[in-house]
Amino acid sequence: MNRKEFIVKSCTACIAVSAYSIILSSCAATKFTSGKLAKDGILIDINEFVIKDKDKYRLYVVVRNDKLLFPICVYRFSDTEYSAIWMQCAHQGAELNVAGDYLQCPAHGSEYDNRGKVTNGPADRDLRTFPVTISNNQLFIDLRKV
Repeated sequence: MNRKEFIVKSCTACIAVSAYSIILSSCAATKFTSGKLAKDGILIDINEFVIKDKDKYRLYVVVRNDKLLFPICVYRFSDTEYSAIWMQCAHQGAELNVAGDYLQCPAHGSEYDNRGKVTNGPADRDLRTFPVTISNNQLFIDLRKV
């Protein structure tokens, strides 16, 4: 095999592996919930994160509610630590897509981590996040605070 064939085959293999991993990760269904609107925020049952087997948990849940302009992505880090992130791009306001442990803007490619911190521009500021508290097996996302 000559150098050119080696490079072509190596690049093809790398692209195939990358595409395969993207396809596999997109097979994991996103869990959507509408939550329950309360006076100052929204309530989500902690069991929304539980996968059939009680020993496994979803990485995140997306809250879509008709009363919200944009969805909220809630990431689970542990039994007591969650982050709630407004899914509106800080660059030009497009709705973000969630992809595993990061959020991505389909309009211009900005990316954010699972705590709402910008990791790739053109956005130059972090996403809006909300405080999350836990009580009686419920997560409360406080929509009053920035």
